[in-house]
Amino acid sequence: MKKTIAFFLLLPLVSNTKAQIRLPKIFGDSMVLQRNAPLRVWGWAAPAEAITVQFHHQQKSVKTDASGNWETVLAPEQVGGPYELQVKGKNTITLHGILMGDVWVCSGQSNMEMPVKGWSQVVNADQEIAAANYPAIRLFTVEKDVQGKPADDVKSGTWQTCTPQRIPPFSAVGYFFGRELHQQLHVPIGLINSTWGGTDIESWISHKGFESEPYYKWLTAITPEKSIADMTAMKDRQSQAYLASKQLNDLDTTTIKQWPAIDLDDSKWHSMQVPEVWESQLPGPGFDGVIWYRKEINLEEADAGKPAVLHLAMIDDNDVTYVNGVQVGAVQGYNVKRVYKIPGSLLKKGKNVIAVRVQDTGGGGGIYGETADCVLTIDGKNTSLAGSWKFRIESMQTSTGIGANDYPSVLYNGMISPIVKLTIKGAIWYQGENNASRAFEYRKAMPLLINDWRMRWKQPAMPFYFVQLTSFNNANGNSNKGSSWAELREAQAMATTLPNTGMAVTIDVGNPGDIHPHNKQDVGKRLALLALQKTYGIKTVASGPVYKSMQVKGNNVTIQFTNIDKGLTASGEVTGFEIAGTDQHFYPAKATIAGTVVNLTAPEVTTPVAVRYAWADDDSKANLFNAAGLPAAPFRTDNWKSITEGKKYTPPLSQQ
Repeated sequence: MKKTIAFFLLLPLVSNTKAQIRLPKIFGDSMVLQRNAPLRVWGWAAPAEAITVQFHHQQKSVKTDASGNWETVLAPEQVGGPYELQVKGKNTITLHGILMGDVWVCSGQSNMEMPVKGWSQVVNADQEIAAANYPAIRLFTVEKDVQGKPADDVKSGTWQTCTPQRIPPFSAVGYFFGRELHQQLHVPIGLINSTWGGTDIESWISHKGFESEPYYKWLTAITPEKSIADMTAMKDRQSQAYLASKQLNDLDTTTIKQWPAIDLDDSKWHSMQVPEVWESQLPGPGFDGVIWYRKEINLEEADAGKPAVLHLAMIDDNDVTYVNGVQVGAVQGYNVKRVYKIPGSLLKKGKNVIAVRVQDTGGGGGIYGETADCVLTIDGKNTSLAGSWKFRIESMQTSTGIGANDYPSVLYNGMISPIVKLTIKGAIWYQGENNASRAFEYRKAMPLLINDWRMRWKQPAMPFYFVQLTSFNNANGNSNKGSSWAELREAQAMATTLPNTGMAVTIDVGNPGDIHPHNKQDVGKRLALLALQKTYGIKTVASGPVYKSMQVKGNNVTIQFTNIDKGLTASGEVTGFEIAGTDQHFYPAKATIAGTVVNLTAPEVTTPVAVRYAWADDDSKANLFNAAGLPAAPFRTDNWKSITEGKKYTPPLSQQ
C-alpha cells in the first residue's frame, strides 16, 4: 500500500520533469553563435507546449510537436554581445554571455585532439598557457561517445572562456587556429573540439553519407544501422566464436595471481613475437582485451644482483610490468616508450622472468615498436628481449562497450550529429594516420566526409580545411619500397579539388620518431592562413609550392609549380626529389632552383619518365619552400600502382 501511494505521489513530479524545456548541451552560457547567418534554436519540452525564444531584439514563438520537439529560426545578427538567450515555456531557461562571431568545428584523431598541455604538450607549452587570455575565444569540447544511430544531443560539454586555466586540455591545433583568426579578424571565435585519437575516417561519416556513394554499396549491405545494444550483442557473439576458432577460449583465471611469478609453469601458454602488435599474429585482429606476456631470460653470475633498465619499446594501450613477480612499472597510454628501472636485488643468477599485463581497449594491441628498443640493460650491456614470448589471455573485451572503430558512423552519430543544426562558419580536420594502410581508398573516403558533413549541416559551400599528414617514420616507406603514408598524403591532396577546401602541408614540422609532433603552432597557423585567404578574402599567401607540370629534355627534368609567391627557396642543397626511368626505380636527384622552376638530374637515369618529391613515410628532409616560408606539397608525376590499392575498409563488426 505504501509503495502504491509513493508511486502516485511521484507521478506529478515525473510529468513535470517531462514538461521542462530542455536545450541541447551545445547551447550554454558563454557560447558563440554564428554571425551573419540564420540562428537556429531548438530543444525539447512537453507535446503541444508553447515556447517563446528571445534573443537580443528578437522574439519568436513556436509550439512543440507531438514528440515534444521544437525549433525556431531567428534572423541573422552581426558581431556583438554579450547577449542573453531566454527560452520560456512552463519553465524558463536564460543563457548569459553569448557572443556573435564565427564558429569552427575542430575534428579528427589524436593530432587534432592533442592538448596544449596534458597527455602531450606543445612547444613552449607553459608560455602559451600563460598568454592564453582571450575573453572573446570560447571553447567547447564534445565528450567522446559512440552511438548506433544519430543522437539528438552530445553526451556532455560546456562552453568555456579561453583563459590560462581553461586552455591546457583543449585541442592545440584548434586553439592556435582560432587564436590566429581572432587576432587577424578581431571577432569572437567559437571552437568546438570533437575529436577521438586513433580513429578511422569511416567512424566520422554518416550512414546516409555511405548510402550516397556507390563505392560503399557493399559496406552499407553488411553494416545496416543498428542500436548500440544490437552491436554489443553482435560483438559478444563474434568474440566468443573468434576465441573458439583460435582455440583461445580457455579463459581460466583461477591462478592469475601466480602469472607474474618466476616459478609458474607456462609450458601450455601460447607464443607471440615481440615487438609486434598482436593483430598481425596470434591472437589476431579480432582481439581486444587483456593479455599477459612472459619472457624468461638467463643471467650470468656477473650480472646478478646489479641494477638494470628494462626497455619494452611501446605498448598499446596500458601495461603493468613485473620482474620475478615484483611490479617494476606501469604506464597508461599507447605510443609511449616503456623504460623501467629494476633494483639489483630482483635479478638472480640463471632464470629470471619478465611478465607484462597488457590492456588493449581497441585498435592495435600489444608490445610493438623497434627491436632495438626491446632490451634489458645491465652495466651498459644490452640483452635483447625481441623474439618469442609466451602469452595467455586474461579477458576479451566483451559487453564493455562498442569501440570507436568497431562500426562505421558511430562517432558521427554520437559526436557530430547532435551539433549539425548549429550554424557554423566551417570545419578543420586532422586525421589520416589510422587510414594509411588503406590510403588508396581514402580517395573515396575523404571527399565523402566533406560532402557528407556539408549535407548534414545543410551548408553546401561550408569551408573545410585539413592537415596533410606530417613526417613520421611509420615503416621506413619510400618510393622504391612503397609508402602508405605518402599515398595517404596524395589522397588528401586530391580532396582539394572540391570547392572551398584547402590543405595545410606540415612535412617540415613533424618528428620522424613521434607520431604526435609538438609544433602545433605552425599547424594551426597554416590552417588559419587558408581560412583567411579562402573564406575571409584577405590577401595572403596560404600555401607552399604545388606541382604544376614536368618537362623532359634529354636527361634533364624541369618542374614547374604554382603558389611560388616571390620565388622558390631551400635551406642549402635542395633535397627530396627523385627520378625514375622506365624500370620504375627511383634515384635521388640533384636539384637546382632556377627562378620559378626546379631542374633535376640523376646520373643513374638517362631517360627520365617520372619524378617524386617527399615520397616517403618520413619526408622531413625535403626542403623546398616558397618565399613566404611555406613548404612544397609532396607529389609524384607517375600513376604507377599504389601499394595500398585494393585494400578495403573492414569494420570489426559486420554481417558478413
